[in-house]
Amino acid sequence: MPRPERAHAERIAAVRRARLTAAPTHLSSEHEQAAFELGLVVALVLGAPDASEGLDLLVNARRIQPEGAEVFGALLYATGKEEGAEFWWRFAAGSGSGTAAYCLHLHHLMLGETDDADYWRAWSDQLTANERTPGPRPLRMSRPLLPEDVRRDILSRVHRGMAPQLPPALVAVIDRLPLQGDDDVEEVPSPWGLTSGATSACSWDLAHGLAADDDPLG
Repeated sequence: MPRPERAHAERIAAVRRARLTAAPTHLSSEHEQAAFELGLVVALVLGAPDASEGLDLLVNARRIQPEGAEVFGALLYATGKEEGAEFWWRFAAGSGSGTAAYCLHLHHLMLGETDDADYWRAWSDQLTANERTPGPRPLRMSRPLLPEDVRRDILSRVHRGMAPQLPPALVAVIDRLPLQGDDDVEEVPSPWGLTSGATSACSWDLAHGLAADDDPLG
């Protein structure tokens, strides 16, 4: 995925100055702090009330939705597929998701790639500055993307300094998704293998190898 139009150089320079002069973090290195914060953001994205709706739109809508790409990237990160997560976060960030751009900032900072980290932080700040205050939305119930015990476990792992992780059965579902890519782009998981209404962990479509009557949480 190409980068979106380059953020203002002044904003990138401001981000770099802020990073270099920031107060010490509570972890021993900037890389560890970035990994901790990225895990926390991923946990919050997966636990958001509209995460399931966003992923459904990504799978079933005629146009790819940035919110769904942001959620799918978080799912991939929680299964250890960091390159796939980066691909979908880049897509979401290029489509206007400030959260995805911030995930990319933390991802590159975790890897010690400070120039890319500063770029994506500047892009995230720019998207946030350009956001309009949304009007009131009708209140409606939406099924959670993950069961409550799984969400609690992910948050618990992050707060203990561990990477977010999905249960093995859900990892198996992600592992069975088709791959997409070409000669210029490494193959990454595609969400198209998820069927309509299958994005709730309580009712994932297990047609990709798990028996239909198996419990997806093991």
